[in-house]
Amino acid sequence: MKSISNCHRAILQWYRHHGRNFPWRRTKDPFRILVSEVMLQQTQVSRVLQKYPPFLRRFPTLSRLALASQADVLRAWQGMGYNNRAVRLHLLAKKVRKEFNGRLPGAITDLQSLPGVGRYTAHAVACFAFRQHVPVVDTNIARVLSRLLPRQRADLWSLAERVLPSRKAYDWNQALMDLGATVCTASNPRCD
Repeated sequence: MKSISNCHRAILQWYRHHGRNFPWRRTKDPFRILVSEVMLQQTQVSRVLQKYPPFLRRFPTLSRLALASQADVLRAWQGMGYNNRAVRLHLLAKKVRKEFNGRLPGAITDLQSLPGVGRYTAHAVACFAFRQHVPVVDTNIARVLSRLLPRQRADLWSLAERVLPSRKAYDWNQALMDLGATVCTASNPRCD
């Protein structure tokens, strides 16, 4: 466990100095964090940085999104690709408005009951929007964990839960994402 504590300390310190600065990291609004997570699915961060602000100007709240027409949502989404994400996000907003009094739920099981929300997105929203102490596993985190602990045979979600520090889950998960995206990359990794 001492080596894991050292790893926590080193990665969190690296993150304090090298963490990326994104608009969705400067908000605690669950809706805005959800929008970023949906946009970031299979889309380059640079593209999301362009489309995220105008989309949120058009639909600043979950309620406004729920009341919009699907055609308006698709127009605002134009240029992001994978339009089914926009359709599901719109359906999600309608369901939240109807079944959760317009407030995005914080419970992972409730989040996973929403259109287009799988395990990753539910955990990401729970951690990043509601500051819950839960692991998050995306492609970057999976790569970092696989390289940090190559001899582990457990599935990556179990491994992520086991190495989650007792505090600072938000920072830890963001740090692993940034480390995987910028240093411990798929090609030409510099994470040795």
